[in-house]
Amino acid sequence: MSYKRVLLKLSGEALLGEKSYGVDPKRILAYSKEIKEIVDSGIELAIVIGGGNIFRGVSGASNGIDRVQADYMGMLATVINGLALQSSLEDLKIQTRLQTAFNIEAVAEPYIKRKAVRHLEKKRVVIFSAGTGNPFFTTDSAAVLRAIEINADVILKGTRVDGIFDIDPEKSKDAVKFKQISYDDVIAKKLKVMDSTAFTLSKENKLPIIVFNMNKAGNLKKIIKGEKVGTIVN
Repeated sequence: MSYKRVLLKLSGEALLGEKSYGVDPKRILAYSKEIKEIVDSGIELAIVIGGGNIFRGVSGASNGIDRVQADYMGMLATVINGLALQSSLEDLKIQTRLQTAFNIEAVAEPYIKRKAVRHLEKKRVVIFSAGTGNPFFTTDSAAVLRAIEINADVILKGTRVDGIFDIDPEKSKDAVKFKQISYDDVIAKKLKVMDSTAFTLSKENKLPIIVFNMNKAGNLKKIIKGEKVGTIVN
């Protein structure tokens, strides 16, 4: 299956690379090169990025910070990551726009659906940051919401493992990978890939999700070409 418009979801942790905190320039450059390949092939690409490499709202709340405040701190972390990714992509001569779910006009455009779609039509990479702009919603939910709004063909969720497994493959060698799985089974089996709100939204809008290893060079391009990589949820 070929795609025209794609939403790529990257976790903040994916940007850690060899670091224990923040952004690894080598990792973000590697991702940017992968992204450039598919953009150069004519794909319209939007990106939603998390902030867990800098601050995670749930963790902050568990350490005594008010949950609403903690979630806004997490949203700001995604803006930092968005700026880092934007800079890296533009170093490779890729036109980008960074849009935020709440106004930070000194560094980004406010999210407006029509503007985002127009940028995509002009082959600019659009980076969506600050989640949904609301506390209690994850960046996974934001990714699905934005994908629906811009009429993306698919969500590609880049992770550190090769897809969805029955148990954590980083903790057990006995983990079994699913090549394909339904939204209902993901939720019923409590597979912690994305939150249940994200999967429910995807199911209601018949939006497929492909979970794959972003750290394996060439995987992103293979998916765009229609090769079977990772796990598809539909």
